[in-house]
Amino acid sequence: MNRQDLTLLTDFYELTMMQGYYEEKQNETVIFDVFFRQNPCSNGYSVCAGLEQVIDYVKNLNFTYEDVDYLRSLHIFSEDFLHYLSGFHFSGDIYAIPEGTVVFPKEPLLKVIAPIMEAQLVETAILNIINHQSLIATKTSRIVFAADGDGIMEFGLRRAQGPDAGLYGARAAMIGGCVGTSNVLAGQLFDVPVMGTHAHSWIMSFKDEYTAFKNYAKMYPDNCTLLVDTYDTLKSGVPNAIRVFREFKESGHPLKKYGIRLDSGDLAYLSKEARKMLDAAGFEDATICASNDLDEFLLHDLKMQKAAIDSWGVGTNLITSKDCPSFGGVYKLAAIKNQDGEFIPKIKISENTEKITNPGNKTIYRIYDKETGKLKADLICFAGEEYDTNEDLLLFDPIETWKKTRLPGGTYTMREILVPVFINGECVYNSPSVMEIAAYCKQEKDTLWDETKRLFYPHRIHVDLSQKLYDVKKSLLDQMSISD
Repeated sequence: MNRQDLTLLTDFYELTMMQGYYEEKQNETVIFDVFFRQNPCSNGYSVCAGLEQVIDYVKNLNFTYEDVDYLRSLHIFSEDFLHYLSGFHFSGDIYAIPEGTVVFPKEPLLKVIAPIMEAQLVETAILNIINHQSLIATKTSRIVFAADGDGIMEFGLRRAQGPDAGLYGARAAMIGGCVGTSNVLAGQLFDVPVMGTHAHSWIMSFKDEYTAFKNYAKMYPDNCTLLVDTYDTLKSGVPNAIRVFREFKESGHPLKKYGIRLDSGDLAYLSKEARKMLDAAGFEDATICASNDLDEFLLHDLKMQKAAIDSWGVGTNLITSKDCPSFGGVYKLAAIKNQDGEFIPKIKISENTEKITNPGNKTIYRIYDKETGKLKADLICFAGEEYDTNEDLLLFDPIETWKKTRLPGGTYTMREILVPVFINGECVYNSPSVMEIAAYCKQEKDTLWDETKRLFYPHRIHVDLSQKLYDVKKSLLDQMSISD
């Protein structure tokens, strides 16, 4: 796939604001934070994804002659401003949480430090990329959790909202824990496993089901999964599959990786009956795969019913995150640098306390229980604040401040999770491969308590503010109330 120019992938008002800053000669360095307010799907955590595509976007950010000519045709931008755009490049800094990390509401997933015109332009594309892939990675993680160790295959390309959603949704699904995807282009671009069986049309194109199965097995003896529900699963499909398996075995050329797929009907009942039939015929190692509008809730119920299914193909509900189709990430101004080179914290207030932002130039420390390695909390603080893990650490809820926890020194560890990605416009970060990110994501989820990973009413991980940040935030809010 040729690299697409995404410079004009922005909302119109970003450009009109840029022109306003340009005309007012207002281009001070600012800080914007990308964060979200609620986990999607009522989950206990989210998985961040999409950073590699953000990096590609920023690296290739420039206005071509065609871009400038198009903007000129709108008759709203001055020639001086268009001339500025023709030489545009990103010169700022970006810090981000690495892809595959588990993340929580209110903490910056990504921080842009740049002249305000540059920082304003990149808002829309960054949110578009991060929101989509983080949503699908999080949804996939829920489905993988429900499967309880069974393999999940991403089968959603034909139901995705367009080619890009299918392609980058597959990438995010792999990060979230899928073992493979049906999307061949995703396999090529991201070097991830591609998987699949065959459709009902293969069966229907032959004179009978047995012949269709036998021909498929001849072509793919090392990877033969037969779709058994075209006509009658238990009376026709499974018996014909067993017949083919037996013929290959008796010929001295047994199939190596083989099984059946169920795509309709009562999957719990049919899988258990099919398992009995396969085992009775001596094919205990034959696998059973299932598809058919699956999601984490149906998987949870099927596992509770002890369905005899080894792997699952999940399509529509995964690739679209059907029950929660948006992530809700936002991009908010947090600080402006003054003439003395100091960042002055800025805050957005609201009657809805959930929408009040955290001001200033911030970073995040992740806190773990030293004995178990499990995640205790995240601490948002000002960049440059330092902590000694040998000393007691007081954590408190930034809204319900009476909720406090004191961690004794020596019982916890900390690590900073925002890392530099661009410095002075140059990329300083090497993105891991998708499969490396997926392995890291699995490790990340292993640091969560089981109570946080459960599908229903998960335990909330606390995201706290440092005392210094809390005091500055409170002072700004007090000043706002006095001025009112």
